[in-house]
Amino acid sequence: MPNVVIHNLEVRFQVDGDDGAVFTRLFNKHIQAWSWLYERECARAGHTAAERRIGDREERP
Repeated sequence: MPNVVIHNLEVRFQVDGDDGAVFTRLFNKHIQAWSWLYERECARAGHTAAERRIGDREERP
């Protein structure tokens, strides 16, 4: 999965209550979902690479 660099992020929303708390809650919810998907993709890529190496090993007597 390619790396993503965000140089500037601006978020605007109107909420009742503490804007910072709402942003934090929403950000954490979505970053955790993204992180879970990213970790699954990394694990899948690792398993695929390991399976490709199985045939490349030399057998020892």
